Amino acid sequence: MQSTMAGWGSGLLGVLIFSGSLPATRVAVGSFSPLFLTSARATIAAMIGIVLLWVLRQARPAPGDMGSLAIVALGVVVGFPLFTALALQHITAAHSIVFIGLLPLATALFGVLRGGERPRPAFWLFSCLGSCLVVAYALSRSDGASLTGDLLMVAAIIVCGLGYAEGATLSRRLGGWQVICWSLILSLPVMGALTLWTWPSVWSGIGLPAWIGFAYVSVFSMLVGFVFWYRGLAIGGIAGVGQLQLLQPFFGLALAGLLLGEPVAWSMIVVTVLVVCCVAGAKRFA
Repeated sequence: MQSTMAGWGSGLLGVLIFSGSLPATRVAVGSFSPLFLTSARATIAAMIGIVLLWVLRQARPAPGDMGSLAIVALGVVVGFPLFTALALQHITAAHSIVFIGLLPLATALFGVLRGGERPRPAFWLFSCLGSCLVVAYALSRSDGASLTGDLLMVAAIIVCGLGYAEGATLSRRLGGWQVICWSLILSLPVMGALTLWTWPSVWSGIGLPAWIGFAYVSVFSMLVGFVFWYRGLAIGGIAGVGQLQLLQPFFGLALAGLLLGEPVAWSMIVVTVLVVCCVAGAKRFA
């Protein structure tokens, strides 16, 4: 029981950190290209990861773990940041955050496929209910949204769910922060080269908000948040703790409204509250 609560507490801290990712990305892509932002944030986080692993003298992962680390890297280091950065060129941060409500279902599905978990049938009822509310809302807002942006967000959710589940399973052997650090290092040759290739030719027009957003996604979204998130998933259960992501739209919408001044419709708030109510039911039967 104590380990379960610790897992949920660690997972909640991860969700709070991730809640600022999309608003920060929205600000950053106003001055940086999506490809540069994706590669540079991973490169910076990888350099920090190298220092952490060296200072704390962590052993290298076994050869058999390299495949799983590659899946994590493709899902959360490359796929999710790139797809969301591209999507945020077409949709607002507030609209994109609603799609995060699909992450718990995606994470739970991959938790079954990759982590061997078997939640009870009632769990799937609550998880699917929350996801359906999100999808229905997204479809109802098609007049103010972009089909391209929505499809990119769906792709981001799929690869992210896979990366979360794979990383959580691997964290049980390597540790949460070690998994994200090794995944970042594995992707460093490609992401470092891509950073140099997409290097901006002009830096003078980049404002302070863009730099703050860039710094946030590089340090907190790409590294610090995963320290808590993977630990929570590993000790509290992938499917169960994954439902905490239903809270992320609520925190994210508040940030988008307060920091970016984006309009947050009352219907968006209502849907988010209903989705959040599904957490209690899903937690009970996870």
